[in-house]
Amino acid sequence: MTLPYVEIDGRPADAENLLIPALTGGYGHFTALQVRDGRVRGLAHHLTRLDRATRELFGPGLDGERIRSLIGQALGTSGRSDATVRVYVYGPADAPTPMVVVNEPTDIPSTAQSLLSVPYERPVAHLKHLGHFAQGYYVRLAERQGFTEALLTGPGGVVAEGAITNIAFWDGSSVVWPNRPALIGITMAVLEPRLAAYGLKSVHREVTLGGLDAYSAAFVMNSRGIAPVGRIDEREFAVDAELMKVVWRAYEEAPWDVIAPG
Repeated sequence: MTLPYVEIDGRPADAENLLIPALTGGYGHFTALQVRDGRVRGLAHHLTRLDRATRELFGPGLDGERIRSLIGQALGTSGRSDATVRVYVYGPADAPTPMVVVNEPTDIPSTAQSLLSVPYERPVAHLKHLGHFAQGYYVRLAERQGFTEALLTGPGGVVAEGAITNIAFWDGSSVVWPNRPALIGITMAVLEPRLAAYGLKSVHREVTLGGLDAYSAAFVMNSRGIAPVGRIDEREFAVDAELMKVVWRAYEEAPWDVIAPG
């Protein structure tokens, strides 16, 4: 197992500066990037997410170019041009502190995913915040029952999001995104506005577990990529190869942004 490389506020992690995340009580937020050849899709979305969440949680904003430079610096020092990068932001409130973690690159499995529905919705769902005990609990519960992920639902079985993904459904004419409060993931933010150019209509509306028969296919996405859904609970979905071909193409042809060296 290769240990991640960590920098806190631009300095290599040590016993002193690791006290910052250790003593925050899990109050903070983050974003996750898949970097390939020093590039990432949707960099502006990541930087905007970090700035907005920092303002909401702490007050001061977060300079995007500084974060870009810190990512580039950490990549350069770690010697990685392909990587999974996470940027965390912790307090104190008057001086939010960024932590950049560089790890091995990962991709979502291209095989069909199976989801176990669970009665839980993330609080303050629009933020990619820390302290995900319930998400971790339900993901492990799903895995113990032979599923790959948990599907978060609200009262009446209203579908919100995957535990670590966004989910979309196909009703034969439109890509349908659940309109329940959820985190707008960066892959979703990059993909959705591109669908129309590839001939796919996109709509937001309520999706329920009891109404899954209205959909012939589904797929999930996060920073690692996009994968079809083969099962939600006992409801099986056929993998729509043509749909996935178009969705994958729409995402894979999205432009890459170069991360400037630090």
